[in-house]
Amino acid sequence: MLQAGKDWRWFTCENRNRLVLFVESTQEELVMPYKSRQLTQSAIVGGCFSLEDAALYEQICHYLAAFNLWTEGEVAVISLHATAAKLHLKPVLAKSWFFKPYQGHIPSTEAIITLNSHQQSGQFLIIECDGESALCMCLEHHMQLDENFSLNRFETIKVLNDRVNPILINQSQLKRA
Repeated sequence: MLQAGKDWRWFTCENRNRLVLFVESTQEELVMPYKSRQLTQSAIVGGCFSLEDAALYEQICHYLAAFNLWTEGEVAVISLHATAAKLHLKPVLAKSWFFKPYQGHIPSTEAIITLNSHQQSGQFLIIECDGESALCMCLEHHMQLDENFSLNRFETIKVLNDRVNPILINQSQLKRA
């Protein structure tokens, strides 16, 4: 697992209009799909990858690694995006109308779930969940929600919990992220 370091820094790139994680020791940047208008004030100001960031990142890495579906590098990238979304995005309203309600009787017990739009089905990671809704991060490379709106990998959407479908497919199909 890629270990968080004290040389990791968050900043908002004005040219790209995106949140970026910068690793000083390697001069590498991981550009997030999250625009400045979506970010909390603390994310816009930027700063070190905090202990809270590192703890959440490690927790997500361990959770995803247990599925044995992604390489170590893929787990790290998914986990970094999930950490950024959880800790640095402003709250949003649910947009459940893009998704069909779940009709089954088996409750979802995992944070990896399926959402079914009227165009396609896709795999998502629940970033945050309350009693009524869930903030979900897209694990598909591209997910068409309707004829005009789509999500790209790592973008987030909030949905009512009645849209969340458990994963009922075999693991080889799940590894699309």
